[in-house]
Amino acid sequence: MPAKPKVSVDTLSYDHLDGKLVIEGLTAGFGPKTALENISMSIKENAVTAIIGPSGCGKSTLLRCLNRMHEVALGGWAKGRVLLDDQDIYSSSADPVSVRRRVGMVFQKPNPFPTMSVFDNVAAGLRFNGVGNRSTLTSTVEDCLRKVFLWDEVKDRINESGASLSGGQQQRLCIARALAVEPEVVLMDEPCSALDPVATAKIEELIAKLKETYTVVVVTHNMQQAARVSDLTGFLYLGKLIEYGPTQQIFSNPHNELTERYISGKFG
Repeated sequence: MPAKPKVSVDTLSYDHLDGKLVIEGLTAGFGPKTALENISMSIKENAVTAIIGPSGCGKSTLLRCLNRMHEVALGGWAKGRVLLDDQDIYSSSADPVSVRRRVGMVFQKPNPFPTMSVFDNVAAGLRFNGVGNRSTLTSTVEDCLRKVFLWDEVKDRINESGASLSGGQQQRLCIARALAVEPEVVLMDEPCSALDPVATAKIEELIAKLKETYTVVVVTHNMQQAARVSDLTGFLYLGKLIEYGPTQQIFSNPHNELTERYISGKFG
């Protein structure tokens, strides 16, 4: 087995950017295991930030720390600060439910509520937050389905089960569900890994459109996808942020030898 590449951290944190999310000294793990070590980076508003790196490097853990989903996992813990509009989401006064409403999450595998209709899937978060007016629900559901380019495909199936849709449609339905509660940030954890190329292209088109309104962070194992959809890219290895900067620079002229070796396929 080849030796693991030596870690030499040369992080570009982009602190000068006005970050919608600013991560300061974030360390996180599960029980005695540390999965992330001293991560600091600024997530730019109305941009797509991609997080890349080999399996097990901490990509999904980082993403889940950004809306406090990580602490829900068995033994999950986090230290450091994550600032959302200059407010620390880990402060004692922060409400995790409120944080997750402002920072939405889309998971790797499409997970529509199988016993709910297409309509009720999108409306679920609204109802949870006390919205009961049928007119408001109807207009919001249609608006969110249009945002994810799904309305024309499902408008005649609005009362059918969300689980009856194709895989790509289910993923867009889950994104519409996340958008319904009006988040400011949308986190996507490998959103295309279970999809075919046609569905993947639609999700990538959607990601490009979403950044007009939202701040988007995407974890992906597909480096070509990161290069296509993102404005900024962070490379994680063994729980450390090795390099972070504009996507074009990361892929064409990385500053760190480890980044270059990963992008060129020499390990990973």
